[in-house]
Amino acid sequence: MSEKIKAEARTEFGKGAARRIRREDKVPAVIYEHGNVPIHVTLPGHETMMALKNGGANALLELDIDGKTQLALTKQVQIDPIKRHLEHVDFIAVKKGEKVTVDVPVHLVGEAVRETLVVTENATVQLEAEATHIPEYIEVDIEGAQVGTQIHASDLTLPAGSALLTDPETLIVNVTQQVSAEALEADLEAAEAEAGIEREEAEAPAAGAEGEAASEG
Repeated sequence: MSEKIKAEARTEFGKGAARRIRREDKVPAVIYEHGNVPIHVTLPGHETMMALKNGGANALLELDIDGKTQLALTKQVQIDPIKRHLEHVDFIAVKKGEKVTVDVPVHLVGEAVRETLVVTENATVQLEAEATHIPEYIEVDIEGAQVGTQIHASDLTLPAGSALLTDPETLIVNVTQQVSAEALEADLEAAEAEAGIEREEAEAPAAGAEGEAASEG
């Protein structure tokens, strides 16, 4: 589902022009289309930020550029690290029914059995999907998963119309035995001993120092 945003074509470029655009609470953006000259536009800041948040990693926006509609798939978003406002957005021009290659995040749901460690080995998978039907995420159910459970890319349930491009044997989730703090400490001591590293014992305070401390008290 695409978000509709009114855009303005722009002819001014460079850092100075970008700063002027941002001062007006707007965002400079570029739409890239294979074989054509990139389209430079200005977008409303708050409205665009909300559309990108709602659309997820592969937000699809329906841009109205001076009366002409263009579907645009988000490819790169630059955000100010301090003020957290949009700095710049890069889009890819797409058409309805067109297939695109996207990286889709993996979301875990449920809980594995107690005393297990759930490791997400790969947080995204690459899919081919219709531009207007890109899944926001792929859900992976780990409810009741036992130690030794491994979920590979081939085990994922994909939405209709999507095809897996990631190697099917790619490990996505690995469930292992949780290691206690005591076991970790023992392993560390064993490794240090094998490496010939001796731990320094905390030095006890000298008797004279103890006496001085007591007399001062």
